Amino acid sequence: MTLVSAADLVRDAAARGTGVGAFNVLHLETAEALVAAASLAELPVILQISQNCADYHGGLEPIALATLAVARRAEMPVAVHLDHAERVELVDEAITLGFGSVMFDGGALPYDENVALTAEVVARAKAAGVFVEGELGEVGGKDGAHAPGVRTDPAEAVAFVAATGVDALAVAVGSSHAMLDRSASLDIELIGRLHDALDVPLVLHGSSGVADAVIADAVRAGMTKINVSTHLNGFFTRAVREKLASDESLVDSRKYVKLGRDAVAAEAARMLRLFALAQAA
Repeated sequence: MTLVSAADLVRDAAARGTGVGAFNVLHLETAEALVAAASLAELPVILQISQNCADYHGGLEPIALATLAVARRAEMPVAVHLDHAERVELVDEAITLGFGSVMFDGGALPYDENVALTAEVVARAKAAGVFVEGELGEVGGKDGAHAPGVRTDPAEAVAFVAATGVDALAVAVGSSHAMLDRSASLDIELIGRLHDALDVPLVLHGSSGVADAVIADAVRAGMTKINVSTHLNGFFTRAVREKLASDESLVDSRKYVKLGRDAVAAEAARMLRLFALAQAA
């Protein structure tokens, strides 16, 4: 197989009523692990590079070119997606580098400003044949506490999609970014109402904090693209920490980083199967 657009993977999963995994890249080893996971599960995967990741690497280009190269060598369909871009110029750069999909995150902006900027991004991206994910309603964590009452309103979501032309919508239904336990409670009834109201696929951010059974319920209610980062990062870090603790003489980083990569591959493959099997009723 070869590099594909997230549009193909998300729309196919939405049509079948299943979920598709979208996992964040932190460095080359993560990208390699996620492509290996797709091979293990015999399922497609979306590799996501966030604005934070691009900034960590001193710019988008180095990590993007490495991730795109790994994706092109994959045995299964793999997409490369820009995640949580708050800077319009970063979206433009991703399009130039060959990303097939981008997410513009205006979720923290006032509604009218979010609509205007997202519509601007959509116009430029669609001219290049690029799939666009938008966000409406705050997804908490990272930059502050997740307000318990914040949810995406279905009527507002319909208006937002119509005004911006986004191809997929990230919604606030109870999840929160960067959770270290899997205790988040999702509003499954709201997911169903959003799914019924909209003609674009729904995206769940902050899925690391959501238990397997709840994610499966969310997919059955109409959630399609399932984003995971922190949960997989934990597998990487625990494998590395365990190896270093057991061998103080180890200095070749490849020997412990490989264990982190292998741990991520195994868990990501398990999650890909979970999402794919959780079919809508």
